[in-house]
Amino acid sequence: MEEPAAHNGSAAGAAPGAGTPSRPPATPEGMALAYGSLVLMALLPIFFGALRSVSCAKSKNSSEMPETITSRDAARFPIVASCTLLGLYLFFKIFSQEYINLLLSMYFFVLGILALSHTISPMMNRFFPANFPNKQYQLLFTQGSGESKEEIVNYEFDTKDLVCLALSSVVGVWYLLRKHWIANNLFGLAFSLNGVELLHLNNVSTGCILLGGLFIYDVFWVFGTNVMVTVAKSFEAPIKLVFPQDLLEKGLDADNFAMLGLGDIVIPGIFIALLLRFDISLKKNTHTYFYTSFVAYIFGLGLTIFIMHIFKHAQPALLYLVPACIGFPLLVALAKGEVTEMFRFWLSGSAHASGSCLMPEFQCSLFHAAALSWSLQARRGQLVRAAMNPLLKSCLTHQDLPTSPRCLARRPAWLIPCSRNCPVPADAGSRALVPCSHCRWGPLSVSLASYEESSTPKEAPGSSKEEPTEASKKEK
Repeated sequence: MEEPAAHNGSAAGAAPGAGTPSRPPATPEGMALAYGSLVLMALLPIFFGALRSVSCAKSKNSSEMPETITSRDAARFPIVASCTLLGLYLFFKIFSQEYINLLLSMYFFVLGILALSHTISPMMNRFFPANFPNKQYQLLFTQGSGESKEEIVNYEFDTKDLVCLALSSVVGVWYLLRKHWIANNLFGLAFSLNGVELLHLNNVSTGCILLGGLFIYDVFWVFGTNVMVTVAKSFEAPIKLVFPQDLLEKGLDADNFAMLGLGDIVIPGIFIALLLRFDISLKKNTHTYFYTSFVAYIFGLGLTIFIMHIFKHAQPALLYLVPACIGFPLLVALAKGEVTEMFRFWLSGSAHASGSCLMPEFQCSLFHAAALSWSLQARRGQLVRAAMNPLLKSCLTHQDLPTSPRCLARRPAWLIPCSRNCPVPADAGSRALVPCSHCRWGPLSVSLASYEESSTPKEAPGSSKEEPTEASKKEK
């Protein structure tokens, strides 16, 4: 986990050695420029990353599929982050700092190039001419053979992506050789934007668990120990945004930095991006919750800088960001009466990743079998709801019905009840699609006759069929 705290310049820089003159204090103008630049750099990846997360959630390209964070992942994250932070602290205490930073620099050099290339690729596509010779490529790694073959890596790219990769490599070499703060910030912004875009929370409850756990994590490691500040000062990697407070005096060679950890950007950012997708799911052509959480983030970050400037001590930014980013949208939801809708919102496709629902092929088989039970009870005029099967109820509650072409081809005509127990329309026996204003997929109402027509095998050409006798008619 990146060091999630904002620091002043003295905390970010190395401690002066014996006989070294102390740094002159930063001027008010320099501090205002540094803190204002940090706030602006933090807002850019959150805003554009949230917008790109919407299209990313709808993408069918395996190389752009988002990584879904479940409630179990969110509960484990603070523990894993604490172990990682403590491990880095012990490494810096035991081993030479130079060798560790050299290894980490090479690691983040590769990651930074890939992240920056993915970030600038949509913008660079506008500058390529229409007749640019663009060829498609695919990087595919599989394991096994035959039916047991499993994809490990399946990345699709084109010639334009290779050009973006070459440009990003120039920045990477610059960072590797000079460790310049501008190159550091370019990589940091790329990491932040990709994190907000590609890390998706499956629902609001998971977001509250994640932010709440990291709230405690941040407060403990900043106020309770010196571990986080020590790692931040020793860790030479683009895991933080920096801006010099003495830029006006020394120009680009300034060295008195204010810094902001990427964790203070990505963690609230993925929650803000979730609220943007929730706004879109409401289909009201407004982004109320997104703008509310965005303003709340600005308020929380500004409060962090103010408290840090007053007390002259490193502050855990999530101490102020978490209550603001959760509290403000929740108050708006309470005022609008949409708290239930907010916490019922479930990211499409997240059920498969979390294991809380069945896989599409198995779902299809379950629904196919359940259709027989529904049709039999429909003879007695009964409409069966999802409560007949706990697994089926879970799938319908999560609104994650199978929609792959194979499933659509296999499943018969059956009645899908509303997951909110909405009243069934009077014409539920008709063949028409009965929409539901609440359900995402809507209940399908099909007559028993249409189901029997689809499930009854047709007569082969030329086959003869005996006419029923009077006795058989009476018996039937």
